[in-house]
Amino acid sequence: MKVVVVKPERCVGCLQCRFACSVAHSISGSPYAAPYEAVLSKPRIHIGLTKDKDAFPNKCRHCDPAPCEMACLPKAIFREPSSGMVLINPDRCINCGMCAMACPFGVVRYHVYSSNKTAAHKCDQCIARQKEGRVPACVEVCKVGALLFDDYNKVMDRATDEISSLVYLGIRSKEQEKGPYQSLTAYKHRLEELRRKQA
Repeated sequence: MKVVVVKPERCVGCLQCRFACSVAHSISGSPYAAPYEAVLSKPRIHIGLTKDKDAFPNKCRHCDPAPCEMACLPKAIFREPSSGMVLINPDRCINCGMCAMACPFGVVRYHVYSSNKTAAHKCDQCIARQKEGRVPACVEVCKVGALLFDDYNKVMDRATDEISSLVYLGIRSKEQEKGPYQSLTAYKHRLEELRRKQA
């Protein structure tokens, strides 16, 4: 199953994913009309800041099993059988907040839907766009590759290959020469430098 995979080390905090998400879930679907709709569409992806002020994209992981689904008393949160995505039926939501408390990633919010009803709100991986053969809006606008739409195992296989290359090349940071390897991000940058020099 393809999912939106977050690569936080690539995020530059431009917030284009949030805007694209809002537009994709608006009534008009237009970046020009969406800001003027009676009920504004809210983004389902959030950008947090680390203690070093680095941007961190945060969205629903569609966990299996999903704590939010298990905590939802009126069964407003459910797993869609064909895609495996965890979705919300806003008409069943009673705003009890149990899903938000159960979510280990803090991605469930409460917003007004077009029916003027406040309900739980989270990423649905742009299921409507996927049915049209399109990728999720946040992935489409991300120019730095911080958001990918791919099979999670394939993404992890590529990460394993990158780590293997780093270890094979024996890259160590100047500060960590005597100790263990520094953060993977630093090594990835060093690997990219070496590849550029070799090209």
